[in-house]
Amino acid sequence: MYDNGITVNRILGVIEGSKPGPTMVFFGGIHGNETSGIFAIKDVLEAVDPFQVKGTIYGISGNLKALQLNQRYIDEDLNRLWTKERIEAIKKKKVLNDDEVELFELLSILNQILETEKPPFYFIDLHSTSSKTLPFITINDALINRKFSKQFPVPIVLGIEEYLNGPLLSYINELGYVSLGFESGQHDDLSSINNNTAFIYLALVFAGVLKKDDVASFLNHYKQLQTQAAHIVDVFEVIYLHKIQPDEIFTMINGFKSFQAINKGTPIAISNNKELKAKYYGRIFMPLYQVKGAEGFFIIRHIKPFFLKLSVFLRRIRFDGLLILLPGISWLNKTEGILQVNLKAAKFFAKSFFHLLGYRNKHITGTHLRLNNRERVAKTEMYKTERWFRSNV
Repeated sequence: MYDNGITVNRILGVIEGSKPGPTMVFFGGIHGNETSGIFAIKDVLEAVDPFQVKGTIYGISGNLKALQLNQRYIDEDLNRLWTKERIEAIKKKKVLNDDEVELFELLSILNQILETEKPPFYFIDLHSTSSKTLPFITINDALINRKFSKQFPVPIVLGIEEYLNGPLLSYINELGYVSLGFESGQHDDLSSINNNTAFIYLALVFAGVLKKDDVASFLNHYKQLQTQAAHIVDVFEVIYLHKIQPDEIFTMINGFKSFQAINKGTPIAISNNKELKAKYYGRIFMPLYQVKGAEGFFIIRHIKPFFLKLSVFLRRIRFDGLLILLPGISWLNKTEGILQVNLKAAKFFAKSFFHLLGYRNKHITGTHLRLNNRERVAKTEMYKTERWFRSNV
């Protein structure tokens, strides 16, 4: 879908509105073979009337060199480099690879936006997948992300941060801002551009950057996503990832698409000439049908509304503050919401218990499990006066 005759700049466009309001940042092409977000951002920015805008809109290109070659990345996956530890290590290097150079250019722009623009901030990363899929949202499990995302007529997938290390949006979410990823469809499907365009317009309206009446096709955009998502608005949770090992020869069995129901024991892929079968009942999620990529497939499972409501209640009363009274659990960094759980003690706690409170596994040492919580770093106060935050959605 990427035309080498088209020049893509780092800044696809900036619209400074005629009235004060939020700062909304759209990223496209973080993976160089996912170009639909680039086209959608450019189309919307060219169509929007600055006089109708409240606040500021940014459109930013991701991996420029990979976009030129229409491939996922050059040396390393740019969307797996965004950890504080990795960034500090890269800063000490004398020679950077191409994707590390891209990271620092994006990091500089991100820091400049946060320093010079006005809150509240919204960050949206537009992607597509190598398999056929319904359009869907992925978020780090913070309540501000959940609440903003529930406005869209597409399914939401929680907990992917527990299985992926270093996505751009996880880095931004650790800073406390609303951030979500939108997967628009299959890479080369024209509907991916249309879905991204619809999502951008809806996001601008839901964040209060544009009025619904100023978007002539608002209802059409909403129905476009609703139809493409097969009217599914459920919330799902990642329960499994098949991580491809460096020496593994991995091939997905043809025909799977995201959100397809599977049974335990269903043959999913071929790994080193052996059949790989599903370990759980659930739905297949983002099966890998491209050369580059380290995640073979995920399995997700529907979360019942009762547990979503219970998690909201427990987080709002800061129930997690009582966890350290339990044996084997202590704060590693209370300010950043990081718990450490002795591995012996961890055997007695179901993973779902920690998930209710917003804690997800990020690291295992020889003796402890490290659990990160997005609620304690979330800048909830920044969004409390926003219409979507005050609504019952």
